Amino acid sequence: MYLKRSISSNLQTYRGLRFPHTNVDKRLHRYEVVVGIGGNVGDVRRRFEHLYVWLKRDKRVTLTRTSLILKNPPFGYEAQEDFFNSIIVLKTSMQPKQFLDYLMRVEKKFGRKRSFANAPRTLDLDIIFFDNRVIETKKLAIPHAHWTERESVVIPLAGLQR
Repeated sequence: MYLKRSISSNLQTYRGLRFPHTNVDKRLHRYEVVVGIGGNVGDVRRRFEHLYVWLKRDKRVTLTRTSLILKNPPFGYEAQEDFFNSIIVLKTSMQPKQFLDYLMRVEKKFGRKRSFANAPRTLDLDIIFFDNRVIETKKLAIPHAHWTERESVVIPLAGLQR
């Protein structure tokens, strides 16, 4: 069950049992990573719940916080359904490149198929921040490019439970 609240005519937030949520876990990992999650194919909010449970069971990461869920219109390729987006904060001991590969495997596990830029997707996982690092390679940009211009990141990030 989610509580829905409209921010504007095309933006709604959803609050549920696990979004937003703060977790206290004793496992020690070295790095804090802020990850944007999104999707617009199928029952995305339910998929977020499954992702939450899956990450809680994975010893390579510790899920520490989640934000509310934002429903927002697509950008780039606009002839598709609205997106649901949220932010999760994880702790990990993986290095950034290794963590990116890990996230790509998680996307695939949850049915992600890559067809074209900004295509509809079951699950999209983007590293927004990785500790205080700045990385600029062909495959990885940290902080995530243009994150400050995206409502899908800024609004959930502002609502993170501290």
